[in-house]
Amino acid sequence: MSTHHTWRFFRAGGFDQVRLETGSDLVALDQLDQKLWVALACPTTGLEFDSRTLALIDTDKDSRIRAPEIIAATKWATSCLKNPDDLLKSSSALSLAAINDQHPEGKQVLASAKQILVNLGKADATTISLEDTSDTAKIFIQTHFNGDGIIPAESASDDPTKAIINDIINCLGSEIDRSGKPGVSQPKVDFFFAESQAYSDWWKKSEGDAAVLPLGDKTAGAAAALAAVKAKVHDYFTRCRLAVFDPRAINALNREEKEYLVFASKDLTISSAEIAGFPLASVAPAKPLPLNDSLNPAWAEAMAKFRTEVVKPLINDGDVLTEADWGKIIARLAPYDTWLAAKAGAAVEKLGLERIRAILKSGKDTITALIAKDKALEPEANAIATVE
Repeated sequence: MSTHHTWRFFRAGGFDQVRLETGSDLVALDQLDQKLWVALACPTTGLEFDSRTLALIDTDKDSRIRAPEIIAATKWATSCLKNPDDLLKSSSALSLAAINDQHPEGKQVLASAKQILVNLGKADATTISLEDTSDTAKIFIQTHFNGDGIIPAESASDDPTKAIINDIINCLGSEIDRSGKPGVSQPKVDFFFAESQAYSDWWKKSEGDAAVLPLGDKTAGAAAALAAVKAKVHDYFTRCRLAVFDPRAINALNREEKEYLVFASKDLTISSAEIAGFPLASVAPAKPLPLNDSLNPAWAEAMAKFRTEVVKPLINDGDVLTEADWGKIIARLAPYDTWLAAKAGAAVEKLGLERIRAILKSGKDTITALIAKDKALEPEANAIATVE
């Protein structure tokens, strides 16, 4: 290989070996004929050499270092220094002034080195050591902005914004910032506000609509009380219609005596599954449903709530419920069921409508600006490994 560099050699172990004595020797390493290299490959383990340095040189991570990787590492290192001779010095620290800021990568390394020192509370330092670069969490723990696009609540300077970030984490979970703190990214913020808007819009469809909320803010409770007994009440009226169709079926519809004998000798509780499986009340042709003590005791509590929260406000406070009135109740609460089935924004529901609308009024611009501010430091932050 043709070369413009003058090499010096020494003889050891019967071989002529190149002397690497100056920075210019290192700069010209790619010009050295590889037939003159002592070895063209070595493992990254089992050597009397710093393992971390070997790992950094092994760019393809195959656990072996080859000549091209040595050349690439040397070229890169010498380009990032004003004076390549500095690579031959044994020093625990590197002067910031030694970094070549006229080279694009050197400029990035210098910016990142300064950022590391600022984060460590050493803004006035003129040198940086390996110890300074070794603990990423320590580097970023002192700063709220570190280039990863994730911001913890502490990144905000005002309490309302901090509270919104915490609300996002509460609803959607957190992402871990480089500092080790829980935070949020732009996609998570966007999803949170989309869910909040969807939830607010969904609620807006019901507000002021008596068809959807016939009992106002008590409609949800009434719907829940109805749902708890709906299947059982349907079952009762179906049995009564069958009794009209064929009176001979009445005994079977009420369950025969022998079915009671199966569990009569057991220790029973009112909530026993055997009792709950029996009809809601005694079945007879076209008989209204009693709402008093004549009910199956396993359903007494649920039916009492149904009577108080549904029947009384929607129909009347009578002691019985006709099948016609039962149909009216179903019809009155059907629009609510339809609206409820179309619920949107469930991910943020736990915050409550009032809080959600307050958050929407505040907007996400402040949080987006904080994330953008954090992302602006990405080149410097990502170059921390380069500084090491």
